[in-house]
Amino acid sequence: MLAIILPAILAGIVAILVTLAIERFGGLVGGVLGTIPSTIIPAAAGFYHIDGKEGLLSSMSIVPLAMMVNGLFLSVWIILPKYVSDKKTPLLFTTIASLFTWALFAYIALSIADYSVSVDISPATLGVLGLVCLILVSIFFNIKTRPSPKGDNKVPILILSIRGVAAAIAIGSALILAQIGQPLVAGLAGAFPAIFLTSMVALWISQGVTVPQGAAAPMMLGGASVAVYALVVMWSIPGYGILLGSVIAWILSVGLWSIPAFLLLRKYRALSID
Repeated sequence: MLAIILPAILAGIVAILVTLAIERFGGLVGGVLGTIPSTIIPAAAGFYHIDGKEGLLSSMSIVPLAMMVNGLFLSVWIILPKYVSDKKTPLLFTTIASLFTWALFAYIALSIADYSVSVDISPATLGVLGLVCLILVSIFFNIKTRPSPKGDNKVPILILSIRGVAAAIAIGSALILAQIGQPLVAGLAGAFPAIFLTSMVALWISQGVTVPQGAAAPMMLGGASVAVYALVVMWSIPGYGILLGSVIAWILSVGLWSIPAFLLLRKYRALSID
């Protein structure tokens, strides 16, 4: 039980910190650097502790595909608001549409993962293919430069608390699924966009639509670091143990993706403005 509760609590704390990062530093910095691998760290450690190497590989193999699905989820927050701005409850419309999009493509991703198992595609191969798709989607939505302002208002404590609880529930549920022998579903559940969803809702309520809309595309690009972490942790935890293996995977994912992605996106946006 402790192997489920501790990662869930850590995930909740991290979820709150990401919202504060976007609020303080703006969508570009907060979006990219605020989405460095976080909740996946206790999730991956929990999967390995509960189900061993095989469970870790299965659950992590679907994470890149799941992050691509999260990218499509975020795309709704970029595209839809201008079409529902005249509605009575545009936030509710956008939230429901984004969750429907996630559910549809999550089902497709799970079907692809199940098929890959049936035809003996390795977990690493599935993960790499998912990462490539995620990168393509992220580049597409970051080509157009959008305003990514800092927030002027504080996110209410209640909203922050709800955000933390939602993330904790998502990771806790994923670990329970791993415990009952559903590693692929667990990996997908572990990547449920609780952090993205609560970020978008919290920022919309406190700052208006522009801040979350500006943060969505950088979050999509930054979130690819989670997919990189999932690929690296497949060998680092079995090879070096949970603690050192997690540190290695985090350093490589941040060093090889998060920091370069932030620097390139910042330079691209500066050139676009010029």
